[in-house]
Amino acid sequence: MMADATPRRVLVIGAGIVGLALAFRLRREGAEVAVVDPEPPGKGGASFGNAGAISASSVAPLAMPGMLKQVPRMLLDPSAPLHVPAAYWLRAMPWLLRFVASARPAQVARAAAALDQLQHLATEQHIDLAREVGAPELIRMTGNLYLYRSREQMRKDDAAWDLRRAYGARVEVLDRNGIVELEPEAAPAYQVGVFLPDHAWCASPARYAHAVASAFLQGGGEIRRDRIKALVVTAGRVTGAQGDAQLHRADEVVVAAGAWSAKLVAPLGYRIPLETQRGYHVNLVDPGIAIRRPVVPADRKVFITPMETALRVAGTVEFGGLDRAPDEHRARLLYDDLAAVFPQARFTRKEPFWMGHRPCLPDSVPVIGPAQRIGGLWFAFGHGHLGLTGSAPTARMLAPAILGRPANQDLAPFAAERFA
Repeated sequence: MMADATPRRVLVIGAGIVGLALAFRLRREGAEVAVVDPEPPGKGGASFGNAGAISASSVAPLAMPGMLKQVPRMLLDPSAPLHVPAAYWLRAMPWLLRFVASARPAQVARAAAALDQLQHLATEQHIDLAREVGAPELIRMTGNLYLYRSREQMRKDDAAWDLRRAYGARVEVLDRNGIVELEPEAAPAYQVGVFLPDHAWCASPARYAHAVASAFLQGGGEIRRDRIKALVVTAGRVTGAQGDAQLHRADEVVVAAGAWSAKLVAPLGYRIPLETQRGYHVNLVDPGIAIRRPVVPADRKVFITPMETALRVAGTVEFGGLDRAPDEHRARLLYDDLAAVFPQARFTRKEPFWMGHRPCLPDSVPVIGPAQRIGGLWFAFGHGHLGLTGSAPTARMLAPAILGRPANQDLAPFAAERFA
């Protein structure tokens, strides 16, 4: 417990896996913690619908030099793995320009160093968190398998794999026989594999979020249903947040509202270039195939994951903002992706689909740490497609700082002020 006579009151805005993991850690350390969100924990959002991968070695930012060649296709091809609808081009252009600038070698090096600092112990930290919340069986240690059609196709990703190796990742390149040993049902078109034996995955992201929320409540935390409209600042220090239902007072406020975070902090002078990567998934309850780990066809940019109750095909990145309706065409592309890798899989193409918002920054580095201009305000958002991976590490990194304790982590690379 904290040594302070009066424990700090901390308000965490956002009941996704990042906010929940942080709230759980803060409560374990003795703070009085409330989580506020308009939806129940883990319901419907990216913490519910993600692919389940815990990718500790994913240090290569999305903006890599080779990626820039794909920008024209992103704009023009509605079937591209990463797509910007024409009606959203003007809105997305400032973000895309920052994205292009982030692909410079110096920027890539800074991003990779920051992502490694955050994630290099992610697997161990998730194993610990799952054990602490009573759901150790959810974290599986059978690795992740990436598939390529040829060595030539794999060379396009050499820079990313070299970055992973430089930060200590075990990267095993497999021939066709090696692929078959791991996943015998993979299509013969895929002749080269990359196996990451130290990567983990979560067999039910939704149940994981629920387990963290339950443990947080059992430990004395509070979860409130409310939609936060504004942060309240008095004399240069945050004093709470105003919701539709009530004023939530606190000594420290953490914005962990995912893709909605930038809107909350903008009135305070923070213009953070946060976009939503709109991702989709379909779940197949009886797919007729059995795989043991996430399988990632590199040419398709999707994850095929054996969840507890269904086979999940998750992926695609679509820019379109927070209010645009889901695009069923984008979701239905996932069936073609699955058929390319596992042609024997069974599906009807009529299964319900899900769409959620991944909060994405142009340099792929989340915003984590204190607001330097406003006392008591903290940020924990922008993890992109690595929200699950980065949740437990973010909690470990940020909780000591919020509680005023010494920390051995440098938060400077994650500062919101880098976008000034």
